[in-house]
Amino acid sequence: MLKPDTKDWTWVIERPCPECGYDGNTVSGPEVPALLRRNAAAWPAVLAAPEARRRPEPDRWSPLEYGCHVRDVFRVFAERLHLMRTEDDPHYPNWDQDETAVRDRYGEQDPATVAAELVESAETLAAAFERVDDWTRPGSRSDGARFTIDTFARYLLHDPVHHLHDVGATG
Repeated sequence: MLKPDTKDWTWVIERPCPECGYDGNTVSGPEVPALLRRNAAAWPAVLAAPEARRRPEPDRWSPLEYGCHVRDVFRVFAERLHLMRTEDDPHYPNWDQDETAVRDRYGEQDPATVAAELVESAETLAAAFERVDDWTRPGSRSDGARFTIDTFARYLLHDPVHHLHDVGATG
């Protein structure tokens, strides 16, 4: 099966991902906090494994690098959610994920520290979603993609679910 066009973010919430099976169409925004916590709870075991620093292929991230990325996704999305909750139709600043991975040396970070930070950042984000009282508030990405808090939440959840799948775990 061909992977959907990733330039069109809406596929993530309209149909199941052909790789990880995440189906954002079956998730409601208010369910996201519990799903984030469940996903985050799976990462410490992944990051404690002896092979956490090992890349399975030269062009594929190690579990540690994926863990760093997921931690940072939670942090970036917490900032964006704050903007959506406190400003009228905010425009999020660009975040270059690949540049961040290189600059922050994901592969050199301490797996135990990353695990703790990932769980903490997931909790911060989950708690912020629990405070949402209007799931229709809008915001937009630097590439022009427009979200409501509801679509933003369901779009976000695909990332950590997919990356657990990438490292051979579930949660």
